[in-house]
Amino acid sequence: MTGARDLVATLTRRGETVAVAESLTAGLVCATLAEVPGASAVLRGGLVVYATDLKAVLAGVDERLLAEHGAVHPEVAAQLAAGARERCGATWGLGLTGVAGPDPQDGIAPGTVHLGLSGPGTEVVRELAGEGDRAAIRVAAVRAAFALLGEHLH
Repeated sequence: MTGARDLVATLTRRGETVAVAESLTAGLVCATLAEVPGASAVLRGGLVVYATDLKAVLAGVDERLLAEHGAVHPEVAAQLAAGARERCGATWGLGLTGVAGPDPQDGIAPGTVHLGLSGPGTEVVRELAGEGDRAAIRVAAVRAAFALLGEHLH
């Protein structure tokens, strides 16, 4: 699995950047990347869109999609990734939305996470079924986002 250090090194070598729109992780992806020395060369920024309305306002997620399907949906993750990439002017965008628990949200089980990746010729969505408590699910989501981006950089 690709970790934060590997991502920073690979993005730096390629001269590429990343931005993130985060819901359930509330900035944890950006914070984890920023811990790596040299991250300023590749981390453009991030949008913490914890509240559903901010997914539309800040990241450009379609309001009809949110009204129809709720915030935890594969297409929401895709639009979060595209919105982060566009709004922050990055090569790559990551989008994360899901339910960290302990309770279901809109009938969706805790541990359900959707990850989106937007990049040059790339639009990918992946679902993660995380297990454990809130912290474990959020950390698993960060790791899965790093792995998803890493797969497209090698």
